[in-house]
Amino acid sequence: MLNSARRWAAGLAGPGFIVLILISGHLARPLQARDEVRALWVVRTSLTSPQAVEDMVVAAKQSGFNTLLVQVRGLGDAYFLGGIEPRPSALASQPSFDPLATAIAKGHERGLAVHAWINVNLVAGTDVPASRSHIAYRHPEWLMVPRALADELASVDPHSPGYVGRIARYTRNQSAEVEGLYLSPVSPESAAYTTSVVRDIANRYDIDGVHFDYIRYPTSDFDYSRDTLSAFRVLVSRDLGAPELGRYDSRAAAGEPLIYTQAFPDRWRGFRAARLTSLLTSLRGAVKSAKPEALLSVAVVPDPREAATHRLQDWRGWLDAGLIDVVCPMAYTADATVFAAQIAGAKQAAGSHPLWAGIGAYRLSSEQIVDNTQTARRLGAGGVILFSYDSLADATHGPGYVA
Repeated sequence: MLNSARRWAAGLAGPGFIVLILISGHLARPLQARDEVRALWVVRTSLTSPQAVEDMVVAAKQSGFNTLLVQVRGLGDAYFLGGIEPRPSALASQPSFDPLATAIAKGHERGLAVHAWINVNLVAGTDVPASRSHIAYRHPEWLMVPRALADELASVDPHSPGYVGRIARYTRNQSAEVEGLYLSPVSPESAAYTTSVVRDIANRYDIDGVHFDYIRYPTSDFDYSRDTLSAFRVLVSRDLGAPELGRYDSRAAAGEPLIYTQAFPDRWRGFRAARLTSLLTSLRGAVKSAKPEALLSVAVVPDPREAATHRLQDWRGWLDAGLIDVVCPMAYTADATVFAAQIAGAKQAAGSHPLWAGIGAYRLSSEQIVDNTQTARRLGAGGVILFSYDSLADATHGPGYVA
């Protein structure tokens, strides 16, 4: 496993990389944002048994990595014990096994920092969830709705049969662009629920950081759910006189549920982006109140303008506001020139803020991985994260791969 470990270590060797000093099997101090990081995204499929976790940690340590981002909430589920969300079927036969606790214990024994990787808004794939206790069934009104379904679902009770299925069918047909079902950050109750999931993890586990993924909209054509449209109408109505408000309300009642979004497109975009930022603010508070020293990192679309325009993800503003400690642009291209341009652009946008370059190792050779790592270092990145351990550990790649 990880057959090119020596080559990887040689490729990363140099004065810029830190040496972790161990005391009694633990880091002498928590890994800080200023340190150069060699990290792995570890998908939940590698957390399904104690032996799988042990193998992953040993391989990561032997291959020169110093940080693990372990996915403990993938699709509104809990890869840890005692969570408020359903335990995945992959762990059904091991009721006492705690993947997160095991990863932390094994990782810390070998001097690795362990961060809880949490998918924030994405809560289900393109198929409807199996468990009826899943949040998509308990609160379907919190699910994001695409603009294409807004008219159809505007008068439908979210708890009625078929509501969730209708959104799921749409996402399946748009699977190249939409990963699945997303919770909306607009509803205060929805945001509070997501915050409670994060707070629970931060309170109960000795994590070195929290890594947020999918803290974005699937596209700018979401969220047109009934509750979100209503909340936007309330916001806009504060600035309208009674006659104008009456005209818009009449049109909405006559079958134009999107009238306010169409009449005030800039405010509509800003409203949704602001609610996402509010959610991040709440999540940060939950993490930092429990673990003040924990690093808070976010996976982002590399181009800040594209992120803000198409995903309503204002990560440049988040950095300026001090809401995240580390930005992690997902530069998954196989083109070395494009990779360099993406990381250079993201680094320029991030300024003095720490940045870890996300490398799509699953589609690269070991030589390309090392080359991209060196490029990221040259451009001033504070470290790299490879996506993902799971793809690299796949034996089908053969002995020449960083597997």
